[in-house]
Amino acid sequence: MQQPKRLFDFAYYQKEHYNLSHAFVDKVEGHWKATSITEFIDKGNSISRALLRLNIEVNDKIALISMTNRSEWNICDLGILQVGAQDVPIYPTSSKEDYQYILNHSESVICFVSCQEVYDKIAAIKDQVPSLKHIYSFDVLQDCLHWSELLTLGTDQSNQAKVDQIKSNVSQDDLATIIYTSGTTGKPKGVMLSHQNISANIVRSADRLPIDLGRSKALSFLPICHIYERMLSYMYQYCGVEIYYAESLETISANLQEVHPDVMTAVPRLLEKVYDKIYAKGAALTGLKRKLFFWAVSLGLVYEPYGQNGWWYEFQLKIARALIFKKWQEALGGKLRAVASGSAALQPRLARVFNAAGIPIMEGYGLTETSPVVTVNDFRNHNFRIGTVGKAIADTEIKFAADGEILVKGPQIMMGYYKDPDLTAEVIKDGYFHTGDIGEMDADGFLKITDRKKEMFKTSGGKYIAPQVLENALKQSRFIEQVMVIGENQKMPAALIQPNFDFVKDWGQNKKYDLPTDNHALNQHPKVVARIQEEIDGFNARFGKWEQIKRFELTPEVWSIELGHLTPTMKMKRKVIHQRYSDLVEKIYADTRV
Repeated sequence: MQQPKRLFDFAYYQKEHYNLSHAFVDKVEGHWKATSITEFIDKGNSISRALLRLNIEVNDKIALISMTNRSEWNICDLGILQVGAQDVPIYPTSSKEDYQYILNHSESVICFVSCQEVYDKIAAIKDQVPSLKHIYSFDVLQDCLHWSELLTLGTDQSNQAKVDQIKSNVSQDDLATIIYTSGTTGKPKGVMLSHQNISANIVRSADRLPIDLGRSKALSFLPICHIYERMLSYMYQYCGVEIYYAESLETISANLQEVHPDVMTAVPRLLEKVYDKIYAKGAALTGLKRKLFFWAVSLGLVYEPYGQNGWWYEFQLKIARALIFKKWQEALGGKLRAVASGSAALQPRLARVFNAAGIPIMEGYGLTETSPVVTVNDFRNHNFRIGTVGKAIADTEIKFAADGEILVKGPQIMMGYYKDPDLTAEVIKDGYFHTGDIGEMDADGFLKITDRKKEMFKTSGGKYIAPQVLENALKQSRFIEQVMVIGENQKMPAALIQPNFDFVKDWGQNKKYDLPTDNHALNQHPKVVARIQEEIDGFNARFGKWEQIKRFELTPEVWSIELGHLTPTMKMKRKVIHQRYSDLVEKIYADTRV
């Protein structure tokens, strides 16, 4: 078979080249259940035949909403794309209002849901979505049709020739999917990606994946509705990688121990939590074990790749890996050869300490609009540099606008925003996609992201502030879980901070302070406020006077997707946070306003 060009080609490519018996593996009632690539394709064809019998036509839109990644999602994806329809993946944590908007805007005619929780939200707004004709669930629910009814409807193969005919007419340039961005500013935008956009990204990114073709395993848990994990699911098919689906975020540790994956993806927030958990265990040690643990960590925090720290450092690192870091590796399954980190900026200290520990974290950069990969690090051939997002993949051109904005051209650039030609024209000019990110490139071609263009602001004194730089520094503190820098048109920058409540309580216990358990009361405690001020003072020393955090307020809630602070990809909704804590913002600037 020639190189895959349409998304459904990747399954057939895997069958021809690797014919995996464990192509997709789900945890069902406590046991891992494998779907072979042959069974996967057969079920995908059953879905295609059933959809034609439901009178689905070319260019119809079908929504997919699942709380967890599961093989049913991929089977339906294959079945939908083969009949020339497009799927519309939706974040399960979106509000029912967003569900209603996306389903109406896309004019979806069928919706697949994973479970009761998602179905209830869909049922609540179904009457407001005139286009929606059918809802099917992956779980067995009392009040919803089960997806197996489509498999049964598609058992009769008499219309397979029609499926094959439609499939052969699908072009690589045709629209494959509409992915609605998570909406940090207003209504979600429908990003239109063609088969070619994603396929080209897969083929050009595959050589950055350090695995053995046909003999590796991946653990998948980041939402597959996001282009990042979805593109990788096709890449795994292309490279003959067995895909194991984690049961949930809470079970990742156990699943890593069971699966022993060679590769997985992560977002920086998850890596921070893993590090904090390891650090907390180390801090609980005593005597020589404790000293060895912190010696290894201090070694890791100054790590440089390729032996740049010299032979004595490498000798010590070898000992640290044997005594301490080997346990870190075992906690993550013991076989990881690459952890692809994306979606947000990775703190250099995490890149250093994990790579020192022999857990290769490879940071990359991309957006939904770029299908998604633009650049990615790769430890091989000296293509890895800490503090950068790596080098551009093949056939991708990067240049910079006068203000430092990153502009990208390549086969992965989206077709445009659905039903919004004006907005499309704003971001794609002369073939270059304007990313909205500010960055710079070093002489060796490594890209560094410095800020979001729209998030930069100017103080009343006319000084520009890059909030992400300050936020990424402050989040290195174990006392600080989340932070948002504010101060547009104000005299000075300030910060809204969500403390790491668990750590603060542990710290108070160790210090034998009588701290309250209630988060609101905890935030008011003089010892806590003073300690966080101490942290901020330490980081302020790194910055110019005009950009230092002069005042801060602590927020009592844990910032979450559910409460609206964060998007489903864990990015801050700045306007929402600003409005939610407007009283704290007012308090900060009440007696400092010009």
